[in-house]
Amino acid sequence: MLDIKLIRENPQLVQERLKTRGGDYDIQPLLELDKQQRELEAKRNQLQARSNEIAKLIPEKIKAGCNPTGPEIQALRENGSSVKAEIGTLEPQEKELSAKIEELLLTLPNLPSDSTPVGRSEEDNPEVRRWGDEYLPQNPNILPHWEIGEKLGILNVERAVKVAQSRFITLIGAGAKLERALIQFMLDRQIAAGYVEVIPPFLINTESMTATGQLPKFAEESFKCAADDLWLTPTAEVPVTNLYRGETLNFEDLPIYHCAYTPCFRREAGSYGRDMRGLIRLHQFNKVELVKFVHPSTSSEELEKLLNNAEAILQALQLPYRVIELCTGDIGFHSAKTYDIEVWLPSSGKYREISSCSNFLDYQARRGQIRFKESGKKGTQLVHTLNGSGLAVGRTMAAILENYQQEDRTVRIPEALQPYMGREVL
Repeated sequence: MLDIKLIRENPQLVQERLKTRGGDYDIQPLLELDKQQRELEAKRNQLQARSNEIAKLIPEKIKAGCNPTGPEIQALRENGSSVKAEIGTLEPQEKELSAKIEELLLTLPNLPSDSTPVGRSEEDNPEVRRWGDEYLPQNPNILPHWEIGEKLGILNVERAVKVAQSRFITLIGAGAKLERALIQFMLDRQIAAGYVEVIPPFLINTESMTATGQLPKFAEESFKCAADDLWLTPTAEVPVTNLYRGETLNFEDLPIYHCAYTPCFRREAGSYGRDMRGLIRLHQFNKVELVKFVHPSTSSEELEKLLNNAEAILQALQLPYRVIELCTGDIGFHSAKTYDIEVWLPSSGKYREISSCSNFLDYQARRGQIRFKESGKKGTQLVHTLNGSGLAVGRTMAAILENYQQEDRTVRIPEALQPYMGREVL
């Protein structure tokens, strides 16, 4: 959530930065409500000061000799009652205005950082670097991952549709083992990099979804349990970030690094062509997420480290990829700066997103009231939060099934995964 003080003091800057996102964001109604709320607050403070003055004046006058039941004291008491009654009418008005202001603030996205490139769409995302050209497969007849998966008997779509509906998948035998191996491999690597593993709840409440920015914006893309105030987690970012919601952390405890495996659930409404098949765009998928809570002065540096941690998985698996920086028109709703890692999928001849690594600055922390106390400094500060996929497991499997596919329609297992799989070939 944006700081109302920032909007109030820098309305033109905020409006211009929001405009670079390409959406129709108008902060004028918010400014008008904020002005009304502050005027009411000033009036209430004046009345409260008058009420306090009267409450002090009455005993002073009685002590000075005024008749406690006389007309002067009676007039003061009536005046005091009138002032209190007026204060009582202002408080609910203030509360209503505050609720409206918060409602509007929740609809505004984060401001892109100064270093985020300005652009309209993904076509304007600059490429930062590529890695692994020497590992690009030379086999000219590579089958799409869903076809080779079906031929190997490790992936089945029809039975998943029978159990659920379209955009679900069933993994069988070595396919199920490969999924588990990837999850364990990713967790082992990130724990070795300094992340503390957590297993959070997979069902999360509305307050948690709101704190990280999934609500109200993305309600239609999420699955909700109709009988409860619970949502199926869209990504481990949500439950892991909310582990610290409403807390004041110690400065000495920062930075906090967590990694977590969770199943993820998203509606992904719409048609996506080839992505309707295989492991790229499912309603249910597995992911290992990286989440950081850091001091504001280090968050830019921490984003680069986070990106490197995600890249390290692909490098260990020797999967070719590229890094792009998202422009203002393509960046996520609650992100200030984002890098996407895109892995090479030879069957389509394209790089496809496998991880987004984002710095949210204090946007999520303000929504979730996650602060820290620094000794020797007055008050508390909001932490900066970051997260990134380390990695999307299904998409990693798709990349392996295609990049490691051999001419005899077998798939070689990446060397780093062979100890987890106990075999060299699928």
